[in-house]
Amino acid sequence: MILTLDHLRRHAVSRSLFTPTTLPRALVKLDFVQADPIRAPARAQDLALRPRVTGYRAGDLEARYPTLAIEEDFFVNYGFVTPALHRLMHPRTPRAGWSKSRWAKANAVLAFVHERGVVHPREVDRQFRHGKARNWFGGSSNASTQLLDGMHYRGLLRVARREGGTRCYAAREVHEAVPDADAAMDAMVDVIVAQYAPLPAASLGQLVARLAAAAPQWRDRRRSALARAQARLPSAVVDGMVWYWPDGENPASKRHAVGDDVRLLAPFDPLVWDRRRFEHFWGWAYRFEAYTPQAKRVRGHYALPLLWRDAVIGWGNLSVAAGRLRADLGYTSGRAPRDAAFRRAIDAELGSVAGFLGVAR
Repeated sequence: MILTLDHLRRHAVSRSLFTPTTLPRALVKLDFVQADPIRAPARAQDLALRPRVTGYRAGDLEARYPTLAIEEDFFVNYGFVTPALHRLMHPRTPRAGWSKSRWAKANAVLAFVHERGVVHPREVDRQFRHGKARNWFGGSSNASTQLLDGMHYRGLLRVARREGGTRCYAAREVHEAVPDADAAMDAMVDVIVAQYAPLPAASLGQLVARLAAAAPQWRDRRRSALARAQARLPSAVVDGMVWYWPDGENPASKRHAVGDDVRLLAPFDPLVWDRRRFEHFWGWAYRFEAYTPQAKRVRGHYALPLLWRDAVIGWGNLSVAAGRLRADLGYTSGRAPRDAAFRRAIDAELGSVAGFLGVAR
């Protein structure tokens, strides 16, 4: 059978939007859930988990985080990773090393955290009075917060819970170095492919490059890891592009049939994260416009891609007013499909979102 773009598109939809399961099982299946603090109408991690977890409600991940086998950390983006993936990335040795005085401050804070168990950044600030420091975007923030962030990134601390959205930290038992760096890199590439496949070759290269932040100690091994992936992963040239997917999967399988479902997806959902693939699959460019000046926005502050069957046919801007869900929907064709199946499916999806948010439809 000749593999087509239609096969790849159905493969992408069916494998990413798997049958909803429990939250712990979904997290294991995903390995990584990208996070974002904007809530419009819910955070990206909640929006991504909603169609994949039975009965999921906004905030469930944060509320249950202390009891889940999951860690906040940076992979190809910041988010939530399984312990198995976390172990592959640590201990990290960032290229920008710390001075002796910086390490002295970090060790003093670490001793304080060991003593307290779990600390809020303001407790550290009160104890050590580190003052202010310039942050990466040119502004000023608490130096204690920056130090805690750096300790977390290096694996000295873990996020134990959040209070009002603020990370509270506990000490972490430092991981031993992974004995086989190439095997660890290959395993991380496999997580990438499982998350975003089928992947165009250029997107695979882009994501492997991002492992420089996930495992800076092995940044020089990225090129060889990519070469091994290109050699071992199944691939095909479709529509003028080379595509890759996990071993053992068949993009042309009839098992990848899609139903009449509508899904409103997070801007960073695995299905739509790769904007290169998005445009190739669905013929239009989707942009995240939350940081775009309002006058220049085309589709809205936090437009959610609207998937029907295996096609992203539009977008939705959702909000809550007076305890009710409001939905402003737009369509690439200029109007909603006239199919009765679509009307039923969009009503069901908006009802699902309302239940997820705990508001009326």
